[in-house]
Amino acid sequence: MSKKILMAASILGALAVAVGAFGAHSLKDILTENGRTDTFKTAVEYHFYHALALLFLGVLMRTKYPNSTIFTFSAYAWFLGILLFSGSLYTLSVLNIPSLGMVTPFGGTFFILGWLLLFLGIKKAG
Repeated sequence: MSKKILMAASILGALAVAVGAFGAHSLKDILTENGRTDTFKTAVEYHFYHALALLFLGVLMRTKYPNSTIFTFSAYAWFLGILLFSGSLYTLSVLNIPSLGMVTPFGGTFFILGWLLLFLGIKKAG
């Protein structure tokens, strides 16, 4: 499982850089017009933070805890967090549909859950 997490982290990290660059250059006018430049930036930042967290987790699992179910659930939570939190903010920023903001807190909840699962996994590992 750690290899899949590391591969996902690599792709998600690359996507965070690509989406950030695309937003800064190709979407600049739309984001400015929609007043969503800061929203888009927040989406990219949280996307990238959690891609790095997944990378850390993949390395931890590969080197110390290869069969940790709790760490696997942490990875899934962060992946869903990126999808829901950053994904909803990306879409909101470009399409300017305020109701999409209702999805964002669910993504944030998955981010928190991922961090708490990491804590519990470390505690359990001793």
